[in-house]
Amino acid sequence: MALANRDLGAVVAELAAVIVAHKAWLSELDGRIGDGDHGANMAKGFARAADRVAGQDLTLGAALAILSDVLMGEIGGSMGPLYGVMFDDMAQALEGRDVIDIAAVDAMLKAALAGVQAMGNARVGDKTMIDTLAPAVAAFATHRDKGAEEALARMVAAAETGRDSTIGLVARLGRASRLGERSRGMLDAGAVSCCLILTALAGSLTKRLD
Repeated sequence: MALANRDLGAVVAELAAVIVAHKAWLSELDGRIGDGDHGANMAKGFARAADRVAGQDLTLGAALAILSDVLMGEIGGSMGPLYGVMFDDMAQALEGRDVIDIAAVDAMLKAALAGVQAMGNARVGDKTMIDTLAPAVAAFATHRDKGAEEALARMVAAAETGRDSTIGLVARLGRASRLGERSRGMLDAGAVSCCLILTALAGSLTKRLD
């Protein structure tokens, strides 16, 4: 895997398209145990970022930095800052890289996880996006020696399993934690949006490899 790190702003546009397409579902999920604004806020931020990267010859890091700025500065809710930090740390991990290779993707994913955990203090089992992100990052790292396509596929599979695991969990952080046992039996909206993002990212990188 070795993609030239230029003209990759379209990757952010592709992430945005997926989030916008799932706006209603994300808000519906969030409405069951949270504020109900997750889909609307995410769609607004991602769509704005997609507009700003359109037509520009950007590195992947530069495009992710624009997405981060929008999410941190222009949308409401608790997830904007978390995703903003995630994408900022991903962008920083790619600084100075002329190619996006398997080592770059591994570094980018590990930076994303470290940033979100440092900001939100969530751990696997808390019924948050970490239940998707942590196993996905671990799966990529474990399988990177099998090649990019295999590692990305394993990342997506782990993200989906992590997402689905939140159904059986009780929320320990955020507004949902006030519901206690009543939060069990439902997907966490942040875990779902994180899975959508990782799946879209894997698809965007894989098709460019092909």
